[in-house]
Amino acid sequence: MKQCLADHRAQLRNTLLQRRQAQDPQTTSRGALRIRARLYTWFATQQVKMQEQKRLENLNIAAFWSLPNEPELQPLLVKWAMENKQKVLLPCVVKKDQPLVFRPWTPDTPMKTGPFKIAEPDTQDPAQKPDIILVPTLGFTREGHRMGYGKGYYDRTLAALKQQYHPFVSIGVAWACGDLSNENYQPQAHDVPLDAILTDKGWAKPAPQL
Repeated sequence: MKQCLADHRAQLRNTLLQRRQAQDPQTTSRGALRIRARLYTWFATQQVKMQEQKRLENLNIAAFWSLPNEPELQPLLVKWAMENKQKVLLPCVVKKDQPLVFRPWTPDTPMKTGPFKIAEPDTQDPAQKPDIILVPTLGFTREGHRMGYGKGYYDRTLAALKQQYHPFVSIGVAWACGDLSNENYQPQAHDVPLDAILTDKGWAKPAPQL
């Protein structure tokens, strides 16, 4: 039974990867621009509300360094980092099968190729806990369940932060073609639902207030 479920998830993951690969480059470029704009607007709106409430704390945004077929976030990360109103963090793999850690990033931060050919900060700066986590998302449900790439790093990371009672908002960043509404998909017991899902077509699950 477990093997059948694993085979089904692997097949579904391959299907989603093929859908992503088949997207028109112009469509993905425009879609990524819309994602960045919506993220920027949501965060700016939250900052205004926090100021009105006299909440002046700086926020840590844990983003991710987009791979070629993922929605490109890098221009937004540069903008956020240059504004100095928040700190941008990027995930680092410290040890296999362990939660990710998040280290500060600026446009001047040296980068290295980490596991799975993902760029990460090439520094020994202390890891910091995020207030907002942008999560790369291959497949998603409207309830906030996420299908990733099968390595489990984000599930372990989100679960570890919850166990530490650290408050944060998790936002999945996905292409709309990853919608699992019409697929035979059931989340696993260890999956950690996301607070929101953002796609190139809009919010599949609206973001909460900070």
